Amino acid sequence: MKRIIARFYRTEAGSEPVRNWLLSLDAESRKIVGKDIATVEFGWPVGMPVCRPLRDGVVEVRSTIRSGKVEARTYFAIEQDTMLLLHGVEGKRRQDDAIELAVERLRNYRRRTLKP
Repeated sequence: MKRIIARFYRTEAGSEPVRNWLLSLDAESRKIVGKDIATVEFGWPVGMPVCRPLRDGVVEVRSTIRSGKVEARTYFAIEQDTMLLLHGVEGKRRQDDAIELAVERLRNYRRRTLKP
């Protein structure tokens, strides 16, 4: 049984960036990333080598794709019993920018859901 449930972050315009990113990956890579996300859903809390907390409530799931040649990262936050999928990237380039974007999306989500 799942301990938490993964949900896609949705922008104010209605797009789901992580879903779009996943759909841009080849089928085998999608399968690997999905399996790693499911590992978190069923086993939360999960530590290294699958998950690592970063900052401001953002955590990353690491997935090795493309025959072990590329490291993909899915950034998420735990909101109550939900794994909120915030951002996804391939490779290590511009990792700080990707983390900052995930943090900003989490702040945006909290602002929108915690309105009085």
